[in-house]
Amino acid sequence: MIKQQHNFLFEEYNSADELKQDDAFLLNEARSATQFAYAPYSNFQVGAAAKLINGEVVIGSNQENASYPVGICAERVLLSSASSQYPNIAIDTIAISYNNMKGTSNTPASPCGICRQTISEYQERGKRAIRLILSGMEGKVIIVSNAADLLPLSFSAEDMK
Repeated sequence: MIKQQHNFLFEEYNSADELKQDDAFLLNEARSATQFAYAPYSNFQVGAAAKLINGEVVIGSNQENASYPVGICAERVLLSSASSQYPNIAIDTIAISYNNMKGTSNTPASPCGICRQTISEYQERGKRAIRLILSGMEGKVIIVSNAADLLPLSFSAEDMK
């Protein structure tokens, strides 16, 4: 038997004020995108913004449904929009933020499992790592340099061969 361990490094900032200008801009776009969320059931508005390698920025927000939980997360709305509007253009960075209408929004939130899987596959399609910027509407910011680090031992197209 072999025991293995998966570790990864991430950057942590006290606030968006400490970020580089491009990262702060993208996070602000994600925070702004929360206003487009349709979240009458959870009251948890999520916004995501991606900077593509061609410099374009695409946004997405979560969209709930009365047949809860049949909604779609902001990250998957974003990835669907990016691949529809800019096919075959890889993503450099995704910023994700949220506005908790029932409480505080001051700590980073990480993508759910299905979004981690979707981002991981999108990364494979683009043949490059996607950086993630995670934060609430204020407070601490976490930057993960490779989204695949959030989903070790992920299932991929290679597993289906």
